[in-house]
Amino acid sequence: MPLEYACIMPHGRDIIPQLAARKTKHLFAKTRESVRKIARDIREVRPDTIVIASPHNLRLQDKIGIVTSENTTGQLNGPRGKKVNLSLKCDREFAQDLLQESTRKHLPVVGANYGTAEGPASDMPMDWGTLVPMWFVVKEERVKARTVIVTPSREIPLKENVALGTTIAKMAEKRKKRVVFIASADQAHAHKKFGPYGYHRSAAKYDELVSQAVRKNRIESISRLNKRFIESAKPDSLWQMAMLAGLTRVVKMRGSLLSYEVPTYYGMVCASFHRD
Repeated sequence: MPLEYACIMPHGRDIIPQLAARKTKHLFAKTRESVRKIARDIREVRPDTIVIASPHNLRLQDKIGIVTSENTTGQLNGPRGKKVNLSLKCDREFAQDLLQESTRKHLPVVGANYGTAEGPASDMPMDWGTLVPMWFVVKEERVKARTVIVTPSREIPLKENVALGTTIAKMAEKRKKRVVFIASADQAHAHKKFGPYGYHRSAAKYDELVSQAVRKNRIESISRLNKRFIESAKPDSLWQMAMLAGLTRVVKMRGSLLSYEVPTYYGMVCASFHRD
């Protein structure tokens, strides 16, 4: 069974109902609805392995990280003392094979474990870029797939993140297990003056280009964006979506933009990609 499905899912913690502030919970309603649709799509695919690209796990200078631990566990805190917890089993075989194949292709990858070499204590701390999307997949839709976490690098040429996506797709196409890919991605972070990154007109333009790339089924077009433009827009998405673009070079997939909104200072895109 090959690569069956891919998607772009945001990771702002407010889309988890238990973590949303009461006064602003409604601002994330459209995104929350779309994320739930994606989670239902994933459940229907019945994946054996979910590969998720998160920008908030290991930040390795000039390297792409491939998590090789047996488990990953995390917690997020919300208002009024509310908390959510998530524990996932990792697909170590896929992760190790990906590490080996990427090394063979001379990609700048590093395998990363945490705690012990194996067993229950081999447990990578889970970041919110992984926890938020997977919460809807695992907690709400009860998907039992194992997880592979990859962490893109912003310092290396973008084409190398693309190449990792191509490698993931080629591996998936050769396996007997169903594979899903999630690009965990919030968009431009410079939409509002009150935000931590301030305001820049490039933010709205960046988000529109991403939305159009999905609508026109040209996700690979994001790899040609100007570096200065990217820096001014402050996205948290380009590198994970570059991996997604690499997948689509191997597996022809049709994108569908489910929603776009800016509930706070950053944009949120939800998109699904089905095989043609």
